[in-house]
Amino acid sequence: MDAPEADPVLDHRRQWRSCRYVYPVVSRRARGLSVGVNVNLDKACNFACLYCQIDRSARRKDHAVDLDVLERELLLALDEALSGRLWDEDRFASTAAALRRVNDIAFSGDGEPTCLDNFDRAVAVAADARRQKNAPDVKIVVITNSTRLDSDPFARALPILAANNGEIWAKLDAGTDAFFQRVNRPHPVIPLDRIVSNIARVAREQPVVIQSLFFRLDGSPPPPAEIDAYCDRLNDILAAGGKVRLVQAHTVARAPASPSVTSLGEAELDRIADRIRTRAAVRVETFYSHS
Repeated sequence: MDAPEADPVLDHRRQWRSCRYVYPVVSRRARGLSVGVNVNLDKACNFACLYCQIDRSARRKDHAVDLDVLERELLLALDEALSGRLWDEDRFASTAAALRRVNDIAFSGDGEPTCLDNFDRAVAVAADARRQKNAPDVKIVVITNSTRLDSDPFARALPILAANNGEIWAKLDAGTDAFFQRVNRPHPVIPLDRIVSNIARVAREQPVVIQSLFFRLDGSPPPPAEIDAYCDRLNDILAAGGKVRLVQAHTVARAPASPSVTSLGEAELDRIADRIRTRAAVRVETFYSHS
């Protein structure tokens, strides 16, 4: 009997062909192909989240991004995907027809992309590649922990994103500072209030997607008071004039760094999503451990 085909939605390897920065993946959140951009080969991140699957014990020292190489790799990936040739590769051959569409170029990867000193120039390279391939429907997505949304490089990147179908997917995992420090473990110490104000600042300029991960910690789901405090933070963003297009409520889908972290069941995540809808009046989508 032949072995079952691997599900491309579960394959998020950050290595494709001989590329250094670019890795196409089929994304459940994007409902199509996401052309990933990993500008953190050094695994630099100012969070040490309990649930993160990245091994930061053997960090590389190189951190400069070669923008010429990034451009060549983006053009290659877009060309292969838009032409349909990508779907002939073994890794993508079993992709469902409905997912065989290029949704975005996504700055994600092994760390916090906005920590890059010339982040705005990397975004400009992505925008130029998108134009060269005449792909106006392809989004540019920045997946961020929200710590540097107040930085100068991000401020320079924001109008480029706005002009190129850009989206900000901002992390918010906690409602109280104590839970935030315990779960996201920012370094140096960053208060939760700064995360909330950063998201509100950007959300006043353009609608944001909020990404939140809920899980069992030491066997226990998030306490109701923490979920209510989380909803209060969402309401703080809205009250400040921020626009929230969507909340993505996730649970753990990959092996986390800490054994204290385990996934929630579908019913548990659904109850949290319903609570968010009721208390914050925002649209919520759920992503279960197997979806």
